Amino acid sequence: MKFAFFGTAPFAVPALERLAPHIELVVSQPDRPTGRGLKTQMSPVKAKALELGLPVETPERCRTPEYVERLQQLEVDAFIVAAYGQILPQRILDIPPRGCINLHGSILPRWRGAAPVQRCIEAGDTVSGVTLMQMDKGMDTGDIIAIEETPIGESEVAGELYYRLSILAADMIEEWAPRIASGDYQSTPQDNDLATMAPKVTKSDSLLNFEQSAAEAYRNFRAFTPAPGAWIETNLGTLKIHEINPIDGSGTVGQVLAVRPNLVVAFAEGALNLVQVQPEGRKRLSGADFANGARIEVGDCLLPTKR
Repeated sequence: MKFAFFGTAPFAVPALERLAPHIELVVSQPDRPTGRGLKTQMSPVKAKALELGLPVETPERCRTPEYVERLQQLEVDAFIVAAYGQILPQRILDIPPRGCINLHGSILPRWRGAAPVQRCIEAGDTVSGVTLMQMDKGMDTGDIIAIEETPIGESEVAGELYYRLSILAADMIEEWAPRIASGDYQSTPQDNDLATMAPKVTKSDSLLNFEQSAAEAYRNFRAFTPAPGAWIETNLGTLKIHEINPIDGSGTVGQVLAVRPNLVVAFAEGALNLVQVQPEGRKRLSGADFANGARIEVGDCLLPTKR
């Protein structure tokens, strides 16, 4: 069996490793400026492919006539796609004999789109999974070959679930690769009436608000940790939130309920223990140490408009 592998993000790396002996070509996104210093870096998939000694190509746009012609020269059974970052047009989907097979980090048709892991936690889902599907020209709308489910931990953050799903995806493609290569599989159309979308995450999505319930704020923290990272506006400036825990307690919205041994703040319903925070321009520290340095006292209000 022979495949071409299309992938970019860390989600795709374990699957790439499992299929490495059978991969004729890896296609990934071009090197991009990344991080605070905007230093140009290769994608995780490209880095792993080079480590494995696999040929890699990084077209700016895979849909150009020139690159489509390049792909038509490949002698492979299927294209395996995982977190690639470009939509494949029909003329690419039609190239391999067994088509293009996608690994998607949700239980389709729920959470089609760019950020299924974050959106499922944000919504309060208790189960996630990976879908193996036959790609079509739509956004994650192809027929389903297989689904594997996994429970979401009550305190599990997006980064942890993302990693677990990447391993699950690798397990699935390792199991199904021989059948895909031979065409020995069936697929089932998705029920479009059950579809939900998972749009790309923006920084504003990860803003916590004292006007939320503690449960909702905690879900948002989990959904957007570690990236882009949760944050909250206070009358002492913006705090990046590295760790919080829901805790019993109630009070006026934004009211400080405790400063020792932990900084506890009331939300619209319930309260949160701000375990690790990071003020703008400073290092992360415990909520208690932040409260001590900022001279926060029990009864103070951290709402942006007053204290």
